[in-house]
Amino acid sequence: MLRVTTIALQLVRDVAPLAARIARRDAALAKQLRDALSSAVLNVEEGAGQHGARGSQHFAIALGSAREAAVALQVAVAWGYLEELPRNVDEGFRIVIASLMKLERR
Repeated sequence: MLRVTTIALQLVRDVAPLAARIARRDAALAKQLRDALSSAVLNVEEGAGQHGARGSQHFAIALGSAREAAVALQVAVAWGYLEELPRNVDEGFRIVIASLMKLERR
């Protein structure tokens, strides 16, 4: 398992209660958030098992999904469903996105 997978899985644990709070006000946004974050984690590991362009493609998909999940949380804040995001969530997304950018370029 890649280090970024471990960090992304912790991010899922940290985001889960936020997604539950969002779901009470906007079920569709919460589902999109959960789907995007799950896709990011799953595509990281799928990419880890591939070589060359196939691996890069999975990392690119994971990167797009991680960015989508991060923006979904910002949308929830903008709508007033959440207050400011916890620092560990912001930091987790920053690390995951930066790591995936490096992996995609490999």
